Amino acid sequence: MKRSIEEINEKIKRGDVCVVTAEEMKEIVEELGPKGAFKEVDVVTTGTFGAMCSSGAFFNFGHSDPPIKMRRVWLNDVEAYTGIAAVDAYLGATQLSESRDDYGGAHVIEELVSGKEVELKAVGYPTDCYPRKSIVTEISLEDLNQAVMVNPRNAYQRYKAATNSSDRILRTYMGTLLPNFGNVTFAGCGEISPLNNDPEYRTIGIGTRIFLCGAKGYVIGEGTQHSPPFGTLMVKGDLKEMKAEYMKAIVMPGYGVSLCVGIGVPIPILDEEMARFTGVRDEEIFTEIIDFGVPRRDKPVVKRVSYAELKSGRVEINGEEVRVSPLSSYYMARKIMEDLKKLIENGEFLLTSPVERIPTKSTLKPMRQREIKVVRSVMTKAITVTPETSVEEVARIIIQRNVNHLPVVEDGRLVGIVTSWDVAKAVAMGKLGKVKDIMTRNVITASPDEPIDIAARKMERYNISALPVVDSKRRVLGLVTSEDLSKLLAR
Repeated sequence: MKRSIEEINEKIKRGDVCVVTAEEMKEIVEELGPKGAFKEVDVVTTGTFGAMCSSGAFFNFGHSDPPIKMRRVWLNDVEAYTGIAAVDAYLGATQLSESRDDYGGAHVIEELVSGKEVELKAVGYPTDCYPRKSIVTEISLEDLNQAVMVNPRNAYQRYKAATNSSDRILRTYMGTLLPNFGNVTFAGCGEISPLNNDPEYRTIGIGTRIFLCGAKGYVIGEGTQHSPPFGTLMVKGDLKEMKAEYMKAIVMPGYGVSLCVGIGVPIPILDEEMARFTGVRDEEIFTEIIDFGVPRRDKPVVKRVSYAELKSGRVEINGEEVRVSPLSSYYMARKIMEDLKKLIENGEFLLTSPVERIPTKSTLKPMRQREIKVVRSVMTKAITVTPETSVEEVARIIIQRNVNHLPVVEDGRLVGIVTSWDVAKAVAMGKLGKVKDIMTRNVITASPDEPIDIAARKMERYNISALPVVDSKRRVLGLVTSEDLSKLLAR
């Protein structure tokens, strides 16, 4: 027994379609079984609402008079990417304000959807066809020609939960993690999330019409980092049709800005198998708790758990009960399911057939990276002096040891630096006193594990040719010079 999306759409148009939420479908499948549920139900609505960092919007601002080709553009002091066309830009949700730590692209998008005006600042490079150099104005959503939300990675099928074995608080994209396994956080809505109700992506694919932040949107492909069963979606929709209640800009302390996005996907019950898929329970959906206390890409797995365990509010780790909190809003996900259900029942939302399937298999590869050279690998032994060392003694050291930079230490800590130039200048001016009289006190330093390109930039920025290498207590470990870096490049 099968039915088609076209048949379901005809039922929607006639007003006799049977639509239930994913939450309701679990009960129906349990009572009637997949075959009975297929006979009764035409469409199951799903929903999810949570932080989706990989979100943003394309804007077309229209041409100014005289025209400008935007080289850089800011919206409420948040920079957008302009490498597209003269007056087009893409604003990422996580882009931070240049004047505030608690404001970013997500806030700009939410404010525009809320009907507020934002400040537009742009600078350009003059050409014959775009002579204007800069512009400052205010815009609202209705002033824009196009405002299109395009989110590269949304609606995670499931997400790894997080905890922290270290002895300090960690601020992460999974929220605040308390020390010594003090808490667990998790994301995703489990059994009502879209991709968990169509795990083989039979009905969710390129061209699937979805509910996106209160407007009709579309799946335009697999999301970035798509790796089933941790699948993701790339989605788009018209920002001008969206409602602010279905999106929320948030600030995650110590991490940054993100945008909570509301997505609902209607699942057509084409056959008994789709009915079985949509009967999935949290007890059948598993993920892993990983340890953010270990600072590496492949974090150790602490425990495999089901979403039912996570939603219970407590899990056991090392024999202790640990509090669990969600980062997604079950309340908003339910609201999205209910609202989408009403739209379909009222004939305002038709279903679409995917024009192409989303891959059911994918390999998530780490970044290929070359070995990073750090300061420790190129630094040389430092010859140090004290503030009370005489200038004459420093001159002898410079000549005898063939060095140009001497860190100045007192009680084992760096307090200054003296160079051959400082000594030559002192001799020329007859200031043959002590090092403390001629040394530079505000010393630019490097740490031993700092990448060498960072050290090189410091030298260039401050117009210096050496950096003392110090530890956290400002004890001198060595010296890195521009000559050391040049030798490394030569090799």
